[in-house]
Amino acid sequence: MRTADVARRVGYSAQQVRNLERDGVLPPATRTAAGYRIYGEVHLQSALAYRALAGGVGPIEAKKIVRAFHRLPASKALALLDAAHARLDAERTGLRQAEEAARAISSEPVEDVRASDSMTVSELAAALGVRPSTLRHWHAEALVVPDRDPVRGTRRYTPTQVRDARIVHQLRKAGYRITPLRDLMPELRRTRRSEDVDSALAARDVDITARSTALLDGAAALSAVLSVHRQTASC
Repeated sequence: MRTADVARRVGYSAQQVRNLERDGVLPPATRTAAGYRIYGEVHLQSALAYRALAGGVGPIEAKKIVRAFHRLPASKALALLDAAHARLDAERTGLRQAEEAARAISSEPVEDVRASDSMTVSELAAALGVRPSTLRHWHAEALVVPDRDPVRGTRRYTPTQVRDARIVHQLRKAGYRITPLRDLMPELRRTRRSEDVDSALAARDVDITARSTALLDGAAALSAVLSVHRQTASC
C-alpha cells in the first residue's frame, strides 16, 4: 500500500501517517528504488490500533502501547493494554459507588437543623477523608460555598452545605472534572433534584463506555499486529 492508501483506510491525512511512522507507531516502511514508501498489513493495523486507542486512553498513551507491540516482548506489551483496561474498570467501579452514594445523599432530609450542627473545615475534611485545602479549593471554584462565622470569620458548613460537599466528593471520585461540576452545583443547590446528579453520572457512564469500546477496537487491531510479527519471526 502507498501512504495515501493507508491514510484513506484509516481516515487520516498522508502527513499524519508519515508522522506515525516517524514516532515509531508504525514500523519503518520499505522504500522503492525511487524512495516512495511501501506499507503492508502491519502498518495498516498499527495505524488502526493507534486511532482506536487514542479515543480510549489519549494519544500519548496510545503511542506508547502501539510502539510496545513493535519493540517489547508480547507479554510486556500486553501488560500495558491490560493496565489500560484495569484503569477503566476502576473508573467504572467508582462510578457505580458514586451513583449509589449520590442518590442516598441527595435524599437525606435537612429540615429542622440547628446552627450547632454546622461543621468546621477541619471537621468536614476529616469526615470526607480529604485535605482541608481541598475544601478551600472547592470553595474557590464555587462548588461548595460555606457560611462564615460572624465573629471569627472562619468557614462553617451547614448540613445542606455538608451534603453538597459529599455529593461533590463522590462525583470527583467518579472522575468528574471541576468545570462541569461548577455548572452543575448551582443548579443542584436551587432544585435539590437527584436527577441532576444522576444525569451527570450518566454522562460519565457514556464516556467510560465509549473509551472501553475504543480499547476493544484497538485490541482487535493489535491482535492483528501481533499475528503479523509472529508470522515474520517464524519465517
